[in-house]
Amino acid sequence: MPRRTLSRTLLATSVVTSTALLAAACGGSGSDAVSSSGGGKNLNIYAWAGEIPDSVVKGFEKETGIKVTVDTFDSNETMTAKLSTGSSGYDLVEPSQYTVQQLIGQKLIQPLDHAQLKGLSNLAAKFRDPSYDKGNKYSVPWIWGTTGFAYNDKCVKSATSWKTLFDAKYKGKLYMLDNMLAAYIAGLQVTGHRATSTDKDQIAEATSALEKQKKILAGYNSTNYAQLLASGQACAAEAWSGTAMAKVVQSDSHVHYVIPSEGGSVWTDGLAIPKGAKNTTSAYKFINYLLRPEVAAKATDDGSSASVNQAARAYIKDKAALNNPAIYAPDSAISKADFLLDPGTAMQYFQQGWTKVKAS
Repeated sequence: MPRRTLSRTLLATSVVTSTALLAAACGGSGSDAVSSSGGGKNLNIYAWAGEIPDSVVKGFEKETGIKVTVDTFDSNETMTAKLSTGSSGYDLVEPSQYTVQQLIGQKLIQPLDHAQLKGLSNLAAKFRDPSYDKGNKYSVPWIWGTTGFAYNDKCVKSATSWKTLFDAKYKGKLYMLDNMLAAYIAGLQVTGHRATSTDKDQIAEATSALEKQKKILAGYNSTNYAQLLASGQACAAEAWSGTAMAKVVQSDSHVHYVIPSEGGSVWTDGLAIPKGAKNTTSAYKFINYLLRPEVAAKATDDGSSASVNQAARAYIKDKAALNNPAIYAPDSAISKADFLLDPGTAMQYFQQGWTKVKAS
């Protein structure tokens, strides 16, 4: 499946096993850690595959003379495990929002010196002072996306609420993402709660709603739901924004991606400087380079991702992307959207509830 969908699957499901993985990581050293080098003319980056376009890296190297090495990971936990060794050699890493919280708690990333940052004012309001990193103290967002749902108007005339996915009249033609925390975004919000809730009783209420919903679902699907919607096999499906969904929305006028009126959720991947980084001067230069609107626009034009940089929108050449809600959800639609956070010890309530849902 497309890389964007894959990375979101790993992002959300990986929270479940993060504690065990992090514990295991403390005893390992990792065989592919890069060697750090000083002198201010090197920069070692650890990022999601495909999220920092080659055009951005090459442009930075040409302008600054700094040699950039980009290694890639397939989950936040892989990245966290590498940092946990204490000798990763990386100067910049690209954690997702809930992982920023974890890295702060484990003291694996360092506070940013805002005196060395230029262009933070270019960020869209949603990504300045975010709930997972108040004041952008430890990280600078780079790209973003959403969790919502999509529907085919040949079956569902119009839809704005999660309630569509709980409506028995579409029985057998509804799909939910096969992903625990993604399902609970809908389960919590449709019962009147925030997607970030860690309240045991509220999670139990969401569990009950998801158990009832399961009886009318065609199934749980995190892979080809966009194609099922286009073919008419699905009336509606919970969905992630990104390349696969965006292509179907663009090519099929009957398929629509929406952020539910209850809020949905927003995810973001950003840049942080690991504790002990050697090339911090180069790291700040790279962050500032990415904050420039004309550079940030390449996240969309060359990377097919939504940029967090509001000023970049004027420089994006692919104007169709700006009007595709499966890439750029309207600002008004995401005003109530939650950043999915690390649930901490409340994870046990989600795990117990999800077991009940799947067994029902």
